[in-house]
Amino acid sequence: MTQRIRKAVFPVAGLGTRFLPATKASPKEMLPVVDKPLIQYAVEEAVAAGADTLVFVTGRTKRAIEDHFDKAYELEVELEAKQKHKMLELVRSTVPEGVNCIYIRQGEALGLGHAVLCAQPVVGDEPFAVILADDLIDGQGEKVMSQMVREFDDHQCSLLGVERVPMEETGSYGVVSARDFSDGLSAVDAIVEKPDPAEAPSNLAVVGRYVLTPRIFDLLRDTPPDAKGEIQLTDAISTLLGHERVLAHEFTGRRYDCGSKLGYLKATVEYGLQHPELGPAFAEYLKSRG
Repeated sequence: MTQRIRKAVFPVAGLGTRFLPATKASPKEMLPVVDKPLIQYAVEEAVAAGADTLVFVTGRTKRAIEDHFDKAYELEVELEAKQKHKMLELVRSTVPEGVNCIYIRQGEALGLGHAVLCAQPVVGDEPFAVILADDLIDGQGEKVMSQMVREFDDHQCSLLGVERVPMEETGSYGVVSARDFSDGLSAVDAIVEKPDPAEAPSNLAVVGRYVLTPRIFDLLRDTPPDAKGEIQLTDAISTLLGHERVLAHEFTGRRYDCGSKLGYLKATVEYGLQHPELGPAFAEYLKSRG
């Protein structure tokens, strides 16, 4: 039976220490790029790909995320009374009708693999998407998760979103050894977490987009913690390769690493230039700065 991707998991329990003090009381996923927080871009990508159940794996400082996707009665009443219909529609469309948001607390910061495992009670025995909001990707036509769900519909196996990075940066990513690239798709032979550039199997880095089969949950449960006491999703995927086919999808689009200050600033500039209302004036301002 052909399975479909209907659930998307968002691991959002991280502390965001690289953005302190901005993230002292506000989640890093709520940092705005122009006029939308990072997590909303991620949610829009999931919904565009067909997800109707959004699972947020949160921490105790992340209440603002839940509030953002909740109904804002007082704000809506005020906007309606003042006949600010365009703003009212923006507020109401944060989560489309028919899409459910579910929040699960990750009690301890035990790694990405543990965060994904926390979603198992909701995901159950279904394939699912995982989106890391830190990796903001401009799909330049078709959003990345939509690309990957389309590939899943055809191949019915796990997929990893990958992009080519400079070899000297492989130590910051999970890196795959892949073969037979054709139209951006390839079979994964191996995956290594943060390899030294001299030992990296390639420069194909996994970047914040996954489609996974439910088998991953059993493997995560059996994955031992690493030296930092964290359960790594990469380790479980490495084990999954011994049981099932896993494909690497070299997506079309431009990624901004919004987990870093420089990447976040680049995203703000590029999305500002694309903004339908602000773009032309912002471009003129940048020109005036020389």
